[in-house]
Amino acid sequence: MPKVAHLGVKDGSIRQTVNGFWKELFEKKIIEGLMVPLELPNRASVVQTLVTEPGKLKYANAFAPVMPVNASRIVSRMTKVTPSQRNLAVVLRPCEMRALIDLTKLKQASLENILTISYDCFGAYSVTDYMEFAEGKDETGDAFIKNALEDKVEGQLRWNCTVCEHPVPLYCDLIIGFLGRDAKSELCVIAQTEAGENALKTLNLELGEIDEKGEQAVAAFVEKRTKDRDAKLEEARKAAAGPENMLNFLSTCIKCHNCMTNCPICYCKECFFNSPTFELDSEKYFDWADRRGGIRMPNDTLFFHLTRMAHMATSCVACGACTEACPSDIEIAKLFTVVGKNIQDVFKYIPGKSLDEPLPLADFKEEELRMFEN
Repeated sequence: MPKVAHLGVKDGSIRQTVNGFWKELFEKKIIEGLMVPLELPNRASVVQTLVTEPGKLKYANAFAPVMPVNASRIVSRMTKVTPSQRNLAVVLRPCEMRALIDLTKLKQASLENILTISYDCFGAYSVTDYMEFAEGKDETGDAFIKNALEDKVEGQLRWNCTVCEHPVPLYCDLIIGFLGRDAKSELCVIAQTEAGENALKTLNLELGEIDEKGEQAVAAFVEKRTKDRDAKLEEARKAAAGPENMLNFLSTCIKCHNCMTNCPICYCKECFFNSPTFELDSEKYFDWADRRGGIRMPNDTLFFHLTRMAHMATSCVACGACTEACPSDIEIAKLFTVVGKNIQDVFKYIPGKSLDEPLPLADFKEEELRMFEN
């Protein structure tokens, strides 16, 4: 049963309170490193940073509403070859946490010696929109959370955030909760695992049971967030339905592979699309052109995206990193979110919900897919 501790907000500052919490994790020897977004000197950007010197935590801005990259990729890069040799905590959004869980199940990351921390997520802006939002604000994370709790979100959130059906973490060691709380005076820290509970006990925090107020607030927020989700997903589905619409949707693709590079689930060491398979003689291109009278260059853009979908749709967490990375502003995340949801619904699988639930394509059940039998 999850346990909860309460943190009094110091001087009305969520950031100051949580940064103090990070510092205590260091002081009590619970962690030796923390991966958390740090504010850059221009104060209009934040970047994920591996912090080993607690003094640097004054620049931490964990809840800044922007996600330049899906940080599960960073954790994967740090732990794929060897698990972390030091006690490390990582602060991730719910979608990043879900991606990390599936990467762990895919043997692309290790959670050994890692304390995972997530939080109630109200969404994020694109990098450029965040810079506009941050202008003139001393505390972007505080301003965003307090406005979101009052349903006064400023500006336009990323599309994927507006259709997210899992804005509250499904699985991690610790959750920092805002929903059902007066964030100007109190936060809660929920321990979902034994590791999380042990961390809170080491900090000498009083533990109790989760109250109904918090659970009701979470349920209400999820219901509100998903109210018009189906309509938005249907709109996205229609925009790319059929070969002609799909080609139109992807018409400005330059095959730069940025979406693949930034996708947390694309991890192949030797990618088919970066292999000698596509190193062809010039006459081959002329042959294709002769058959049709002309051939689009670069070629095989549709094949590229369809193959990616087939490879990673079961574990797509709809984080939107692919859209963020596209230099042609293709809203590729809309397409992948729709396809991912359709496939995940078939297998009744939610990526990142549990470390114990096997991946659909790695686990055969005799009774599955009966609906497709003759």
